Amino acid sequence: MSGAPDKARKKEIAQAWSERKRSQGVFAVRCAASGEVWVDASRNLDSQKNSIWFSLRMGSHRNKAAQAAWNAHGEAAFSYDIVEEVSDGALTPMGVRDLLKTRERHWREQLGAASLLLA
Repeated sequence: MSGAPDKARKKEIAQAWSERKRSQGVFAVRCAASGEVWVDASRNLDSQKNSIWFSLRMGSHRNKAAQAAWNAHGEAAFSYDIVEEVSDGALTPMGVRDLLKTRERHWREQLGAASLLLA
């Protein structure tokens, strides 16, 4: 019977994890050595860096310029910065998508950046 509370607690934690509010917005990946900047939007800023870093480490990132900079300068030269968080408020999923695209364009222009995910 001692396992029942553990199972219930694990289920509770898993449910809270899946229902948590995810941070969404616009992020920038910068290479300090080359001065390159890439900007994109994400519906899950909290896990976006891990995804990008994983593909760069594996040498399989679809953005060839970012991968080349990573290969040339290494992980230490790269940074991941959240430049703007976006609250969806009462927006529909399509409204959120449009808002993220608009803010992404804004930040690309502001920072003179390319897209990281659409290369």
